[in-house]
Order: sequence, then structure tokens, then C-alpha cells
Amino acid sequence: MSRLGGLAIVGSFTISILLFSSIINFREANFLIASSIILSALGLKDDVYGTNTSTKFVLQIVVAFILVFFGAFRLTSLYGVLGIGDMAPIYGGLFSIALIIFLNNAFNLIDGIDGLAGGIGIFTSLTFGLLFSLMGQIPYAFIAFALAGAVGGFVKYNWYPAKIFMGDTGALIIGLISAALAIKFIELNKFTGKNHPAFYSAPAIAVSILIVPIFDSLRVFTVRIIKGRSPFRGDRNHIHHRLEKLGLKPSLIVLSTLGFNIIILAATMALQHLGNFVLILIIIGICMVFNSVLTISLLRKAKK
Repeated sequence: MSRLGGLAIVGSFTISILLFSSIINFREANFLIASSIILSALGLKDDVYGTNTSTKFVLQIVVAFILVFFGAFRLTSLYGVLGIGDMAPIYGGLFSIALIIFLNNAFNLIDGIDGLAGGIGIFTSLTFGLLFSLMGQIPYAFIAFALAGAVGGFVKYNWYPAKIFMGDTGALIIGLISAALAIKFIELNKFTGKNHPAFYSAPAIAVSILIVPIFDSLRVFTVRIIKGRSPFRGDRNHIHHRLEKLGLKPSLIVLSTLGFNIIILAATMALQHLGNFVLILIIIGICMVFNSVLTISLLRKAKK
């Protein structure tokens, strides 16, 4: 089955952003498009011929560097999480690069079942689009909605049973744009004590929006390390694989995962005045409960 669906996503997204940026002279869009084109070329080569790990990692660093230091998609603070506040530009830039690379690969990791990466990508971009619209940040809202539309057109053909896959090209681009939107959302809602941000605890809200790829990646990396294996060596221990072992069909797995994501987001939005640290602890707690229920269900099925 073809793995070139990502080309359609990148093409439609790029054309939409080019048209929009020419109308309003949105300078940051140029760096976003440049990064997307470089990353899509990497993904395309990997989908067709394969690419060694070191080459993928170096190019992802280059792409993240362009976004962070030229496009100004950079975090300036951790907002009290782990007791860290404002950061020097170099440290904020390095942390932002690491975050972008992590989310790039996190979306790639959840692309293991029909419609999942696309479904989560649509949910993520639509949510950011709505939040940016409420903030009056129309340029970023347009970027988010453009991605949602591009992925939406693809998911029609990727829903179970899939006729085409997005491959690394599509998954990496969804991760890249989602990371850029998350960083801008956090920065535009930075609380300095003198302003009134549109949303409080923006880092926790961003985490809740992206919780599926974040939780899945951190979980599989941790399990692999505990078992003494390389964290980058693939296996069938992702959340969607575990739900599949319980007998769920791909379409139901996607809907269940989206439902879990919506619950996390709704709880975070409702409790946003509690602060980032408390909210992230709550999110971690919900994820641990979900993982425990899933593990117990799998053990019971194995005994039967």
C-alpha cells in the first residue's frame, strides 16, 4: 500500500499558507514553510528508500533550529514547572529544539493504525485553531485550520480499512506544526503578573491537547529502558497496539483515544486556575489510571 499520503498533506497545507501569508504579509509563515519543505523531503526519502537514524536526527535539528532561532517559535520560560521560570535565550532555544524533535517523532510513533495519527492531528490542530481564534490571533488560527483541512482530506482515505498511509512525510509534518502551535500558544499566554492572558496555565493546556503522542512516547521509552532495550527500537507495545489486543477495531481505537484526549483537555480547561504544576500532576495521574486499567484488562484477557 502506498505510503505517500503525506505529500498531499504537505502540498495542500503549503499552498494554503502561501496564499494566506501573501495577503497579510505574515513573516513567520516563511520559516514555517521552509521547515516543512525540508522535513517533508526527509520523510519522503525515508518512505521511499529509507534513511539512517543519524541523517534523520541531524535534519530534524536543522529544521527545529530554523523554527526556533529564525521563526521565533521559542519558549522563554517553563512557567514554574519543576521550579524553573524564565530562561536565557540560548537555554530556551535548546529546550524548544528538543521539544520540537520529540513531538516530531511522537506523532510518527502513534502512526501505527488506520486513522489514528490523522485523527489526533485533526483534533490537535482544530483545538489550537479555536483557542487562537478566541485569543484574536488569526494568523496562528489560520495555520492550525489549514493543517486540519489538509489532514482531514487525507483521513477520508486513511480511515479503516485504509487505502493509503501518510508515512513519515505526513506524521513528521503534523508533529512539527503541532509543536510550533503549542509553543506559540504558551508564549502568547505568558503570565507576567501585569497582564491578563486569555488562558491561564497555558503549558498544561498545551500538554493536555498533545497528551496522546506525549503519553504514548514517554510510556514506551520508559518501558523499553526498564527492560534494558534501546528506547528507539520499535515494538508493538504502544497504546493502540494494547487496545488492539483487547479486540477493539481500528475505528473504535481511534474514537476511544480521541475520547480520552477530550476528557484530559476538558478537565484541564475547567481547572486552569490551579496552576501548571498541579494540573500536570493531575494529567499524569489520569494517564496512570488509564494505563493501569488497560494493563489489568490485558492480564484478565490473558488468563481467560
